[in-house]
Amino acid sequence: MRITRSATRRTLSVVAAAALVGSLAACSAGGDAGSTGSADDLDAALEQGGKITYWSWTPSAEAQVAAFEEAYPNVDVELVNAGTNTEEYTKLQNAIKAGSGAPDVVQIEYYAIPQFALSDALVDLGEYGLDELEDQYSASTWGAVNVDGKLVGLPQDSGPMALFYNATVFQENGIEVPATWDEYVQAARDLHAADPSKYLTSDTGDAGFTTSMIWQAGGRPFGIDGTDITIDLADEGTQQWTGVWNQLVEEELLATTPGWSDEWFKGLADGSIASLVIGAWMPGVLESSVPDASGDWRVAPMPTYDGTPVAAENGGGGQSVTKQSENPALAAAFLRWLNSDPASIDIFLESGGFPSTTADLDDPEFVGYESEYFGGQKINEVLTQASKDVSSGWSYLPYQVYANSIYGDTVGQAYANASDLNDGLADWQEQLVQYGNDQGFSVSE
Repeated sequence: MRITRSATRRTLSVVAAAALVGSLAACSAGGDAGSTGSADDLDAALEQGGKITYWSWTPSAEAQVAAFEEAYPNVDVELVNAGTNTEEYTKLQNAIKAGSGAPDVVQIEYYAIPQFALSDALVDLGEYGLDELEDQYSASTWGAVNVDGKLVGLPQDSGPMALFYNATVFQENGIEVPATWDEYVQAARDLHAADPSKYLTSDTGDAGFTTSMIWQAGGRPFGIDGTDITIDLADEGTQQWTGVWNQLVEEELLATTPGWSDEWFKGLADGSIASLVIGAWMPGVLESSVPDASGDWRVAPMPTYDGTPVAAENGGGGQSVTKQSENPALAAAFLRWLNSDPASIDIFLESGGFPSTTADLDDPEFVGYESEYFGGQKINEVLTQASKDVSSGWSYLPYQVYANSIYGDTVGQAYANASDLNDGLADWQEQLVQYGNDQGFSVSE
């Protein structure tokens, strides 16, 4: 049975690396072995064989590479863990600038893909016919790997958001599961009043969470047209989110426990942090890191503003072929197998990943899985529906990695001071506009 048991990564932590993007000219430096081909070329490349390098930190990567090499014994895949997210991106960026040292295939989270795509470092997989795989993936994840009219990767996992809540704490304190954000704010007040040691949720300021919440609220603050960028972190959707979240920040109704810390996991275990609005990969994190709370937790749809179901993505990523690859056809063939072959996807699901593939999102066995940890609830019924409810049209900045790295010094200060998030967002915007223009983009507000 395909189940979700452990998260593929912790994508909500605030990234610490600064200035990963150099000038546009520097970013575009590097080898280009050429990538014009067809689907037939991929089959021929697999038959001929060869060696490629794959950078990944996913828990499923080793087993997937072993299965691939067994199916295609003429191909040798060197698996390298170059570090998690920004550590890997720094190494990749350095290799791009140097013109050598990049892998053939590289794992990249969705928020970071535009940075490497717009620096012309990734192969357009549409040239190998992989754009014909579109129907195999959810709309939001497929959109995330299409940048400036090019298919620059294939989706692997996804993180449609939902409300994870401690049903035992809710019941003991008379808290109803909130369906709207107004109800959510009131639940936060009621829970903390009933037991001052408990908070409805924890949030000390996280760039990935903020952008996901703005996404769900209908905000589209980043407009991208090649190197022309607009930034508006005061648009209607963004202000709709801050109108809700400011109440929690200013009334000090959020636990100040840093996410992913030992204290944070302890709070999830003892009920002092009673819920999280987070990506669909969270069940495995709870099962592996908060085992003593088995039976307490449940999943519900993400609260909405007007009752209309809508969600956003939080975390997730895919893989791309770099233009430094000396055998892009073989690299693309491996990537095609990695993220579309059922044998590979089975391994991915067994390691706890939440899929982006529609066949699995619609699979009755996957959807109907009853989670013992979640009290026998069919949690994937909620999570797969969330995948279908993700709103369209979201874009990340082509320097989102850098943007996230300065979030703590801007918006994060509003959390620290229990003050207006809009002021922090204005500061973030000012710095993002200046940085983008310094890098050679044309950024307007």
